[in-house]
Amino acid sequence: MAKMSLGTMILKMSEGLGTTCGIFFLTLLFSLPLGLVVTLLRRSRLGVVRGITKVYISIMRGTPLMLQLMVVYYGPFYLSKWISKTFDVTFRLRWSGDVLVPIIIGFVLNYAAYFAEIYRSGIESIPAGQYEAAQVLGYSRPQTFLRIVLPQVVKRVLPSVTNEVITLVKDTSLAFTLGCMEMFTLGKSIANSQSKFTPFVIAGVFYYVFNALVAFVMARLERRLNYYR
Repeated sequence: MAKMSLGTMILKMSEGLGTTCGIFFLTLLFSLPLGLVVTLLRRSRLGVVRGITKVYISIMRGTPLMLQLMVVYYGPFYLSKWISKTFDVTFRLRWSGDVLVPIIIGFVLNYAAYFAEIYRSGIESIPAGQYEAAQVLGYSRPQTFLRIVLPQVVKRVLPSVTNEVITLVKDTSLAFTLGCMEMFTLGKSIANSQSKFTPFVIAGVFYYVFNALVAFVMARLERRLNYYR
């Protein structure tokens, strides 16, 4: 392969930039609200629901994201193979089309578990007296949560959420596990073909700038929510 200039390398790697950003934004779009749902299930009065939720969180936080992506992608195929062999039936289940779908599912399930624990810590930090005061004022449980508890939780957990968002920027590179042509995958391919370390430096600069922008936006949001100062 012909030698590439620095500009050509940057141009080639930018072709995967949209995929990287897509993984990042779609993961946040679905995992942030899903994490809140998981938190509510984690605090359910039903012991079975709490138990299942705890197991889910434990698995998501206790195993590598790379492994989870592989399970989401290859799991349906091996599951259908086992069902066909066990029950002597023809059963086929596998992902077709864009590999981005199972990647997003894997990322969302993983990050929802982390966000759920962050939300739970924020909810449990609210003094019990606020719930009692809301009850005296005639608020229902949903009204108390949405109007009194949730706004305070958002403010308290924002620094922890910021840390997870920054981690997500870097974790998007794990999409290479399933052959997704995001920026890091392209950089790795170029580095191998050109026998140069430059593409990895370019990728490092991108992730640093991306994280700097995320940190800037989240810091501005924290200042806006810091209404007691």
